[in-house]
Amino acid sequence: MITTLEKVLFLKEVSLFKNISSERLAKIANIVREVEFQRQDKIINEGEEGDSLFIIVEGTVSIFKGKEKIAELGPKEFFGEMAILDSEPRSATVVANTDVVCLTISREDFTEILVDEHEIMLAIIKSLVHRLRQTNIKADKKS
Repeated sequence: MITTLEKVLFLKEVSLFKNISSERLAKIANIVREVEFQRQDKIINEGEEGDSLFIIVEGTVSIFKGKEKIAELGPKEFFGEMAILDSEPRSATVVANTDVVCLTISREDFTEILVDEHEIMLAIIKSLVHRLRQTNIKADKKS
């Protein structure tokens, strides 16, 4: 079990939260839940409704669009941000490559945080743009 202090220290190193004060991070740390997955567990299924953002503490995951692996993520990276922003079904499947520990936050809690912390929204936008660019690069290489 990760302590609140450990969560705060960890969240400070995640790009989403790097510009957030320690005081505000302590509040966020009290909201996030710790969840564990075993190797090969499907954490997210493409097409399903999603209402949580996941931040990887330990382990790695693969992201699949259909049967194609499009990315691999590890500690301090996050996934699930699209579904909590637009309420659309999950756009990809996420599978644990190893045993994985994540911190997760619900759409409702995340929305409350965004009201006060615009820096987080900017970080999400930057992340989405980066992922879109990477997808475009892969698509260009295939053409």
